[in-house]
Amino acid sequence: MALGLALGTEREVHGHPAGMRTMALIGAGAALFTAIGLVPAFGTRVDPTRIAAQIVTGVGFLGAGSILRQGEEVRGLTTAASIWVSAAIGMAVGFGYYTTAVVATFTVVVVLVVIRPIELRFIRNRRNRRRSDPHPDELPHPDDPPER
Repeated sequence: MALGLALGTEREVHGHPAGMRTMALIGAGAALFTAIGLVPAFGTRVDPTRIAAQIVTGVGFLGAGSILRQGEEVRGLTTAASIWVSAAIGMAVGFGYYTTAVVATFTVVVVLVVIRPIELRFIRNRRNRRRSDPHPDELPHPDDPPER
């Protein structure tokens, strides 16, 4: 759950819909489903790979729900990817790969935090942005007083 909180904190700070609680619950749920599949009491009737496949399918629906198309612009792809990776990290924890889960969480948070300013600064003409749209640097900041 703590690793999901780490991912969710970044999303929450930037005002994205899937924040701390969502990512923590996705990670914890994936870990729980995975760990339950490994319980010896169930014997050989339970195949952990099938449980993992069902987690991926279910999380795919959550991710698809976070993707929105507004005209020519598609929003929510990074949120959907964050949901997907949160479940993957939860499965790594459920299977007992704690170091892998921590390294993956750190890497994902670094990518989410470091790459965004680079995108905004150096990639001005992204394919999902029309040339006539103002660049985020050219938009007024929400804390600035309105112009008169």
